[in-house]
Amino acid sequence: MSFTLAIVGRPNVGKSTLFNRLVGKRLALVDDQPGVTRDLREGAARLADLKFTVIDTAGLEEATDESLQGRMRKLTEKAVDMADICLFMIDARAGVTPTDQVFAEILRKRADHVILAANKGEGAAADAGVIEAYSLGLGEPIRLSAEHGEGLNDLYSQLQPLADAFEERADAANDTPETDVTVDEDEDDLDYVPMPTNAKPLQVAVVGRPNAGKSTLINQILGEERLLTGPEAGITRDAISLRMEWNGTPMRIFDTAGMRKKAKVQEKLEKLSVGDGLRAVKFAEVVVVLLDAAIPFEQQDLRIADLAEREGRAVIVAVNKWDIEDEKQSKLKDLKESFERLLPQLRGAPLITVSAKTGRGLDRLHDAIMRAYDVWNRRVTTAQLNRWLTGMVEAHPPPAPQGKRIKLRYMTQAKTRPPGFVVMCSHPDKVPESYSRYLVNGLRLDFDMPGTPIRLYMRGQNDANPYKGRKKAPPSKLRKHTDGRRK
Repeated sequence: MSFTLAIVGRPNVGKSTLFNRLVGKRLALVDDQPGVTRDLREGAARLADLKFTVIDTAGLEEATDESLQGRMRKLTEKAVDMADICLFMIDARAGVTPTDQVFAEILRKRADHVILAANKGEGAAADAGVIEAYSLGLGEPIRLSAEHGEGLNDLYSQLQPLADAFEERADAANDTPETDVTVDEDEDDLDYVPMPTNAKPLQVAVVGRPNAGKSTLINQILGEERLLTGPEAGITRDAISLRMEWNGTPMRIFDTAGMRKKAKVQEKLEKLSVGDGLRAVKFAEVVVVLLDAAIPFEQQDLRIADLAEREGRAVIVAVNKWDIEDEKQSKLKDLKESFERLLPQLRGAPLITVSAKTGRGLDRLHDAIMRAYDVWNRRVTTAQLNRWLTGMVEAHPPPAPQGKRIKLRYMTQAKTRPPGFVVMCSHPDKVPESYSRYLVNGLRLDFDMPGTPIRLYMRGQNDANPYKGRKKAPPSKLRKHTDGRRK
């Protein structure tokens, strides 16, 4: 990327709409109510032949205290300092407001390059607002319609000369030596685990109930206040993804909105936020379910962990706010007992205690993430599996429902991420769920695959027979041999 563009302005002027248009995806939540965006969201943008990083910011408000609005403003000011260019948006239909004038003055002092855009500029109703924008003293305004894609050519014309100025810096960055090691994937190498690289970082989603400390935890890992935090529940709305290198491992970590019980989610915006978080779980490779030590394993925590398991993701349970826990030993014992009892489908998954506030336990969390990722990618040879299957059947033969004896003949691993196994057998539809669980638990124990979701499929040996189910030809229809004689 050649430069960074931060989109700033009052709430509800259309910043997230333009952000989505520039990145070509609906990454940022968009709604008519003001103040939807609270955190900084980065995306890879493209405008004609220009490629750059775009930052969507919270709406600038005049609050300067430690209130939620004040903290949002500080985060936006940080984006202004980070960016090479600031795109200052006003609402052309509302005209220039006193708040716009205040922030225009701030941008003149803090930003090196400012481009003024009058958004919602379609139609005659915006004419007065576009003319009024000249009074801000930031040069000629671009007349934009982020919703309809109008005015992007004018934006390109203003960005092009600035992009040329940053080209030399981009070339210098491209000349740095490549640090990623390309590994040849050999299908026969069953021990091969794809290691995260800068090109393909490890995808980690942090999920949990509101106010569990997800954003605080990620800020602690980053070593800077990048995500908005505070005592208020439900601050995070978008699923924000951040690229980082944690203890030498390239990662993309998703901070998600707190997930409450479905019955309590009434507002449209919260429904959008929760849906955004669920999509983050589907894209992740490892999911960290963050619990509050004071009220762990609430019903909603169990639902979230179960969702991650059903999606086939490697799961880690992290218990936050451990620094304020007094009876640590007895509490940890209770937590482990509750975990085994309430989440048997995640038997053996790591349970890590952390303090997002102080940073205690973060090294253990990193090690648990890497181990879970390794297990999630694990392969077992067919020879090993079949020797193991013979022993499991001898120790505990499958039942014979309705007098039909089930024979388990052959087993192989069909996939990884998560590990999936196929057992060829007679009467696959008659294999009881309890026997499948017996095999899954044996796989976990004997092949050291704790916690990861395991998929086991029973297949009949004749399933691949292309003639199965076909009717026999009636005797009257005779076939000719190649020599012309009839059979």
